[in-house]
Amino acid sequence: MDWKSKAREYRAIWVLLGLFAAAGIVVLAFCLGNVRSLPDVVGRTLTAQEQTEVIARNSPLTQYVYLTPNAGFPREGKIDAITIHHMAGDLSLEQLGAEFALADRRASANYGVDRYGGVGLYVEEQNRAWTSSNVDNDNRAVTIEVANDVNGGDWHVSDASYEALIELCVDICRRNGIDALVYTGDDSGNLTTHNMFADTDCPGAYLESRLRDIADKVNQQLNASD
Repeated sequence: MDWKSKAREYRAIWVLLGLFAAAGIVVLAFCLGNVRSLPDVVGRTLTAQEQTEVIARNSPLTQYVYLTPNAGFPREGKIDAITIHHMAGDLSLEQLGAEFALADRRASANYGVDRYGGVGLYVEEQNRAWTSSNVDNDNRAVTIEVANDVNGGDWHVSDASYEALIELCVDICRRNGIDALVYTGDDSGNLTTHNMFADTDCPGAYLESRLRDIADKVNQQLNASD
């Protein structure tokens, strides 16, 4: 190989290295930009005052707060639906927060309900949780993960969880101007489930069998308040 050929080869290598370096800078800048764009209350332990301020913007039923970075900031569009999920396990509010804190899991929900009826907040309502395997639905719906008190079978949930779920749905509807929850059995209604958007058993047979009852009980309370 003559020196001209070697020079061309070296130039090609340096061009490739330069392109790789430029691409790396772009990716790094994008990542840093995303980090900077996260709200200050996301991804860390909050002070008591900060928790009070966050809860004031969301459901007053909230008892535990951990705001995960696994979300879209802010959500696009108006909240007009609720999507119910189950945890496929008996997780505490803190355990669910720890799961949602994992960056590689890329999952979250706006709220969680534990087996005792406690309510946790993980993504503020103004932001989009990564819950339903469907961006459009997660942009319009507040998503709720409910703990199971039995693993497997029909994935039963406790009475305390069930009543807290209904109370939370009523609160979400009132604050977001949702006049009624409509369950149709598919995604044409505004009370939906994970398996309407993805190939999954979520929210489990028990909750799925109670969706019409959930809608009826929520609407009774909404009508009574009207």
